[in-house]
Amino acid sequence: QVQLVESGGGLVQPGGFLRLSCAASGSMFSINIMGWYRQAPGKERELVATITVGGSTNYADSVKGRFTISRDNAKKTVYLQMNSLKPEDTAVYYCNADIVTVLNRRITYWGQGTQVTVSS
Repeated sequence: QVQLVESGGGLVQPGGFLRLSCAASGSMFSINIMGWYRQAPGKERELVATITVGGSTNYADSVKGRFTISRDNAKKTVYLQMNSLKPEDTAVYYCNADIVTVLNRRITYWGQGTQVTVSS
């Protein structure tokens, strides 16, 4: 059973920073794209950033220049460094991973979510 466990959320003042982590565990053959999504109250879930196994990244326009996604393939972990946080970044952040199982099935997994609140 594959699990994605997020950590690092919390309350921060505008202009502050947070670092989110998401570790994958369980039986798997490989992990392809990993990413972060977020969902604010009353809004749909939206893409924040993704990263391929080779390190190619993609960002939502709203976070470019402020957020940085990275991954450690050996640790099966993806990170999101969030700087210059704004109140509009407040949301539940979800980790996402495209995983190939030991039975050679490709399945997308989601973490349970971690709350990020930006407020003074």
